Amino acid sequence: MTGLVLKLAPGERVLVNGAVLENGDRRARLTLVTPNAHVLRLRDAIHPQEVDTPVKRVAYIAQLAVAGEADAEESRRQIMIGIDQLSAVFTDAASVELLDLAAASAIGGKFYAALRALRGLLPREAALLGRSATEAPAAREAAATETATAAP
Repeated sequence: MTGLVLKLAPGERVLVNGAVLENGDRRARLTLVTPNAHVLRLRDAIHPQEVDTPVKRVAYIAQLAVAGEADAEESRRQIMIGIDQLSAVFTDAASVELLDLAAASAIGGKFYAALRALRGLLPREAALLGRSATEAPAAREAAATETATAAP
């Protein structure tokens, strides 16, 4: 029997064809035998409120395609436009490699691979923007508000 093998940690959640499944209190291994099922590990997901940078916008488009919430052809087109724009900023060898991988994956309809490649750019983007890669938007807003109210 072949198919996509999911190895889930205790309590891990995964989106399968629009339904959220949560693993129990033990590690589990599941095999999806249905071809072309839409599967997204929620630990890899970008929350809509976190889509506040150019890389996150392109990655979010790939995520929507993975989840089956967006048309594959339109997603592919938008991802390629986004990658083209990002390639003007990310010119170092490692970033170019990730962008090339994301582009090739999107062209091949492998949106999960495109999403993973784009997520690899997030720490580089955060450094360019002067942010911590793990800093949440709400924390940034709270810090900005705190700074603004503390200023004379």
